[in-house]
Amino acid sequence: MVHPRSLSVAPSTVAGSEGVLSADALDFLSFLHHRFEARRQELLAARRERQQRIDAGEQFDFLPETRAIREGDWQVAPPPPPLQNRRVEITGPAERKMMINALNSGANVFMADFEDALSPTWQNVVAGQVNLQEAVRGTLAYDDPSGKRYRLEPQVAVLMVRPRGWHLDEHHLQIDGTPISASLFDFGLAFFHNAMAQLERGLGPYFYLPKLESHREARLWSDVFSAAEDALGLSRGAIRATVLIETFPAAFEMEEILYELREHVVGLNAGRWDYLFSVIKTHRARPLVLPDRAQLTMTVPFMRAYTRLLVQTCHRRGAHAIGGMAAFVPSRRDPSVNALAFTRVREDKDREASDGFDGTWVAHPDLVAIAREAFDRVLGEAPHQKHRHATTRDVSPEELRTFTVPGGQVTAAGARMNISVALQYLSSWLGGTGAVAINNLMEDTATAEICRAQLWQWIHRGARLADGTPLTAERYRAIHQEERAALGAVPNLEAASTLLDELVLSEQFCEFLTLPAYRLLLTQE
Repeated sequence: MVHPRSLSVAPSTVAGSEGVLSADALDFLSFLHHRFEARRQELLAARRERQQRIDAGEQFDFLPETRAIREGDWQVAPPPPPLQNRRVEITGPAERKMMINALNSGANVFMADFEDALSPTWQNVVAGQVNLQEAVRGTLAYDDPSGKRYRLEPQVAVLMVRPRGWHLDEHHLQIDGTPISASLFDFGLAFFHNAMAQLERGLGPYFYLPKLESHREARLWSDVFSAAEDALGLSRGAIRATVLIETFPAAFEMEEILYELREHVVGLNAGRWDYLFSVIKTHRARPLVLPDRAQLTMTVPFMRAYTRLLVQTCHRRGAHAIGGMAAFVPSRRDPSVNALAFTRVREDKDREASDGFDGTWVAHPDLVAIAREAFDRVLGEAPHQKHRHATTRDVSPEELRTFTVPGGQVTAAGARMNISVALQYLSSWLGGTGAVAINNLMEDTATAEICRAQLWQWIHRGARLADGTPLTAERYRAIHQEERAALGAVPNLEAASTLLDELVLSEQFCEFLTLPAYRLLLTQE
């Protein structure tokens, strides 16, 4: 291990933090930082350079220099037994009560989310790592103030962990005066503390990788995994990962991403909400106007092309294809709301199963049975349907980058909804909660990104509403004030309101809302 010249770690009052932030664990994080930070910065610079070319008019296409990979005869490593059957996966933050409910939900996999469902306060980040350690060892427990006790069942979902993306820093740990990559921090602690215990239980260190934009970024993860395995004396491929294809650039490099991670990867996931956000962000310099978020379903042509390509690519290479999120949160008071929503969830999961996906995501335990029924009907006793591979016609670049939505409209109601959801979510995020039920949907950072990105696009690209009038900055401000007043005395609402204005009204499109929002969190702390 390489020891830093100086290391500064913020104090934590979370019970168990001394075990999470042990000297050996910090030494391991320092090793990862010194070995990989320079490459991370090079790749982030490459992102910016490519975006400048896209802003100047360059079109995305499949890479000519990696054609041999796309045409080659290769497969990813077979999945370990615990990840053979992934027909229903549930996701949520690494919060104690929610983790117990998710692990006990009957889903095949639970993804503990340190990314889109996390507000990265120092307390949340450290507490999440404490909870992971207890979950792996079967000791995770919670007693709520009413006296209700939450304990893990003997049989629980397989645990996977999603660290934060390459673009984020963790400022509470500084090495030689530089904040550590949040990706390396989240991964490093989860791996260092839990890998051996997971392997002893017949499982393994399993991860979800978010926000990748190129196969070179996948190669960096592969090298991180290999270095981590070597450091702990584990065999190659002990770490297994699923990659979220949730950025527009990554859609053109699915084969290459699988290839770079072929010793460690087990699948790709269709991260639908972030993908829509990425479409808007990537094409911010163009006269593109997408309709209301509610009209951007998985049946619109460019989303169908993206998911067809994902399934085709995965099955050609022996990887699992995991479908998108069903974000509905059941109402405890209105059965009619549930009946309609359950019907839509069932239709969505039926479509995914029939399209060839091997599994899917849900956000709430009540949706597990609905998703399982859909996949059971198609899969039967089989753990997956990888035998259904590249027999359909190839997806063309034009299908991926043609964003026509038949009958799509931008409406005043859609603008109002985006403002309201963004205000509510940002208020909660700044208060330390990263997964929020709003209007019976589990909203996270990805959906908040769509809300603010659409508002920016509609204002700066001269979108006209269904009534023929434009959504101007002045009209946005008026609706904003109305929605803010309707919310009443919500904690952090003023800061959220100011942040939303900055994100929506600035001439420059902010890469990720979590960048300025994280600075606000640090100021509060």
